[in-house]
Amino acid sequence: MASHAASRTAERVAGREIIVVQDTSELILGGRRAKANGYGPVGKGGGTRGLLLHAALALDAGTDALLGLVDAQVWNRDKGKVTPRRSRATTDKESQRWLSATVQASAALSTAQSITVISDRESDIYEHFARRPANVELLVRANWNRKIKLKSGAFAKQFAFVDGLPEAARFSVTIPAAPGRKERIAELALRFSPIMPCRPHPGPAPDLPDMIRLTMVDVREVSSTHDGEPIHWRLLTTHVVRSPKQARRIVDLYRRRWTIEEFFRTLKSAGFDIEEADIGEPEVMIKFVAAATVATVTIMQLVRARDGTTEEELTEAFEPDDQPVLEALSSQLEGATAKQKNPHPKGTLAFAAWVIARLGGWTAYYGKPGPKVMRLGLEAFRRIKYGTTLRLKNV
Repeated sequence: MASHAASRTAERVAGREIIVVQDTSELILGGRRAKANGYGPVGKGGGTRGLLLHAALALDAGTDALLGLVDAQVWNRDKGKVTPRRSRATTDKESQRWLSATVQASAALSTAQSITVISDRESDIYEHFARRPANVELLVRANWNRKIKLKSGAFAKQFAFVDGLPEAARFSVTIPAAPGRKERIAELALRFSPIMPCRPHPGPAPDLPDMIRLTMVDVREVSSTHDGEPIHWRLLTTHVVRSPKQARRIVDLYRRRWTIEEFFRTLKSAGFDIEEADIGEPEVMIKFVAAATVATVTIMQLVRARDGTTEEELTEAFEPDDQPVLEALSSQLEGATAKQKNPHPKGTLAFAAWVIARLGGWTAYYGKPGPKVMRLGLEAFRRIKYGTTLRLKNV
């Protein structure tokens, strides 16, 4: 299912600047009962059981349009104790998922004009940078304070080095509201420099180069008036950065990583309640998670397109033979008032979003349809489409 979805995404990326956001999330499915059913440990302490899902999504760097799924890996930690992590090759660790998703993006999105894979601190792995495919750039939030080689030939720690750089620029951004956090305007200070991190020693991959060339972009909040922790991102990238404008673009690209958090929220609570699924067999649950992952991406595409501002075509999320079914449904679902008419052009994703929302119970009068409405509508649409394929004979 994930492979088919990735092939559909590949059809949409030709000639476009693509960013790929990837991350991992734990799916907590229970305690003792889940353990008895064969689910492995997740969460802190190992008292809860479940699965892990690693997903990668493709977005258009220019329009922010969600183009589809690139990769999805679901697994169960059902094995016993393993050898210490430092003595194992990356291919034998769960951290291989970051490298595998990057390789998948390279292959599946090869017709894109450019590919930038974005991920959080857990993916700050030397081998991730050293073995990146030639057609992929990386943007990672730094986790390790590595040793770097300076132009003078001396060595230093990368965090202290960047902290000592003069500010290159300041700019303001709007930090959107979130649970427990009000919207605010933040003033950010920008620093950047090329760096040469050294290969970790000891390490399980002695064939890696002794040093790699990266750029660090440091951005930190300098005018915080709120009670929470101020923003401070140290970003490592393979992109060449020569100006404050280019460094600012790196920061803006990293902010797109939030899309993968939105994806997991939709999967777990906003659209599906996947952790409430009462499936006792891990292998069956893995297949269900894969199917829900594909559906969640479509739901997000519909929610984003509902206002008609993205100008995406229907084929960004649907098959070409879905269009006549959607158009027939639209004419049936429209009411007598202006608000109950589909306002979007045929062939657009916004047109489809209106139909799916109406099938999901939206009246077209109050509020905007969210993920749960879109999920219900998408399920109804698929049943209707299946019905159109039946050829019943008299019996």
